[in-house]
Amino acid sequence: MIETLAAMAVWSAASYLVVLGVMLLMLPAQGRRFLAGFAQTAAAHYLELGVRILVGAAFITHAPKMATPPLFVALGWVLIGTSLVLALIPWRWHARIAQRSVSMATRSTLPLGLASVALGAGLAFALLTGRLHA
Repeated sequence: MIETLAAMAVWSAASYLVVLGVMLLMLPAQGRRFLAGFAQTAAAHYLELGVRILVGAAFITHAPKMATPPLFVALGWVLIGTSLVLALIPWRWHARIAQRSVSMATRSTLPLGLASVALGAGLAFALLTGRLHA
């Protein structure tokens, strides 16, 4: 049961990255607005952190069935660790950090969109090839 939920969460993360990338490439203004909404309220801040922790835990749980398990265990711990650090700071600080970083990152949506699609596709590839060799 836990393994199925972890797999679903990792597939969801891959899908999210691909959809975000396509949005940034095809609808850049909407992609910028979407990313600018992160951490703008306390509820959004804690929702983001909760999702990051769940995805990180899913990476760790599902890593043995993916290509390059050590990479995904490490990425899972990075997601969890950075989320815990963000949980310790006031959400308004996170909002300011997000506002600055999103503004810088979305100056040109082409590289960010391409990177997001590539990361999502790479994650899906790791899921599929790991399953073939498991």
